[in-house]
Amino acid sequence: MTTHYVDLTVVPDAETGVAPLLGTLYDRLHRTLVQQRLDGIGVSFPQYSTIPRNLGDTLRLHGSESVLRDFMACDWLLGMRDHVRSSGVAAAPADASHRVVQRRQFKSNVERLRRRRMKRKGETAAQAARAIPDSAAEKPHLPYVHLRSLSTGQPFCLFIALGPLQADSLSGRFNTYGLGEGSTIPWF
Repeated sequence: MTTHYVDLTVVPDAETGVAPLLGTLYDRLHRTLVQQRLDGIGVSFPQYSTIPRNLGDTLRLHGSESVLRDFMACDWLLGMRDHVRSSGVAAAPADASHRVVQRRQFKSNVERLRRRRMKRKGETAAQAARAIPDSAAEKPHLPYVHLRSLSTGQPFCLFIALGPLQADSLSGRFNTYGLGEGSTIPWF
């Protein structure tokens, strides 16, 4: 159950802004969740906004009190302590609404879509171009965090989408990004 939370606020300096620090913090969170095989920690961004697109400066971790205390006791923030302020583990408000926080992927690279179609359907480049026009590219409209893939080392944008507010929580597991397809976190 996601009954407790910890706020981790990044503190920029003259050389590093909020967005790169939030990306580094999220990278470390993801790496640690993978290493420890944890699926009981969810994330949210209390300052989330789509207009303008912004995640804010705070990453909120959600989970049970014991899971969060154990997680925060490990040394996953090593090297970032000058740039991160932690609120400590606290109980989430009992009257909070709940929502799903999940990843949203966009098909924004038309050339990649065409290459996939050519490979999958055995089409020529011209056939794939006719089937997938330039206008087929989706325009991302959600806030995101810049990350680096653990498997390939390639940078990518992890777009964050919020589900609708709901009165009741839905228990379940979170992925290694702290996101849940059906699991909710308290939203406050």
